Amino acid sequence: MKKIYNLSEEEVKHVAKLAKLTLTEEEIKKFQSQLSEVLAYVDVLKKLETKEIEPTSQVTGLENIFREDQTGQSLSAKEVLANAKKKNNGLFVIKAIFKK
Repeated sequence: MKKIYNLSEEEVKHVAKLAKLTLTEEEIKKFQSQLSEVLAYVDVLKKLETKEIEPTSQVTGLENIFREDQTGQSLSAKEVLANAKKKNNGLFVIKAIFKK
């Protein structure tokens, strides 16, 4: 028998606050239903027998797949900077992204 969850508006608002989300009333109603369904599905997953299943973080079986570095032809500094809006001494000039 599937357990039925009915999250309250307050519970949805609390989860949204923890996630630092601002929700509209319409979104709160929508997520009440959706989050309740997610919780019900988690109950289904809890019933699966996993004692014989080996834990894994991925399913392909591939590990440490690397390729050898290869050098190739590069652009000159002049070509790289050709479409730059601003440049100075062979470098790109951009707006500061950090506040002082």
